[in-house]
Amino acid sequence: MRDTVISVKDLCKDFGSFRAVDRITFEVRRGEIFGFLGANGAGKTTAMRMLCGLSYPTSGSGTVAGFDVMTQGEAIKHHIGYMSQRFSLYEDLTVWENIRLYAGIYGLTRRQTLRRAAELLARLQFRSEVHTRVEALPLGWKQKLAFSVATLHRPEVVFLDEPTGGVDPLTRRQFWELIYRATSEGTTVFVTTHYMDEAEYCSRVSVMVDGRIRALGTPAELKKQFDARTMDQVFRRLAREAKRGE
Repeated sequence: MRDTVISVKDLCKDFGSFRAVDRITFEVRRGEIFGFLGANGAGKTTAMRMLCGLSYPTSGSGTVAGFDVMTQGEAIKHHIGYMSQRFSLYEDLTVWENIRLYAGIYGLTRRQTLRRAAELLARLQFRSEVHTRVEALPLGWKQKLAFSVATLHRPEVVFLDEPTGGVDPLTRRQFWELIYRATSEGTTVFVTTHYMDEAEYCSRVSVMVDGRIRALGTPAELKKQFDARTMDQVFRRLAREAKRGE
């Protein structure tokens, strides 16, 4: 069994003469919650798009779930989960219709779909909402459903792009309980967030500044390195170094 799920070395992405991502190098281990932080314009979204197979690097090397980021973007997309703050489900479909749709996209059999749907609905206590249109659900419920659907096929790694934006503190805590459950079952979680208290929940955290990884370590290690009491203080100190904007 491989211990490393994501591995990149000197990964770069250029847009003309502008280098959005500048020689980033790191590894993510199986079962980790890896926090990927950076202010607007730091390059984290561009980096995540490369890791998700949505954009090919200009140079460097790397693998995600065993597939080459330089040449196998389509294969990567079929072996990961992805969820964004902008909500990735179809609001005009019911809860069940969304589950069935994504199960088909992920290649699950009918038996797998029924079994995993039953597990999902029980875990979220959504059985009474199975025929409810997604647009009628509260935002927090939508986000929990979106995460559960993104991991329906039990991918090796799931990418979460600011998944708890706009939800209340109670729902955020419940969402993180889903994350912990997923990692306990072997899924690696790669997450960006603007909530620095959530950075404290991560196994390790990287902080990007102007396209480069400026810091990488456990929350405790980073707080010690930067003589800070909280991850928010670490982040603010590093963000002040930025020379480019959004």
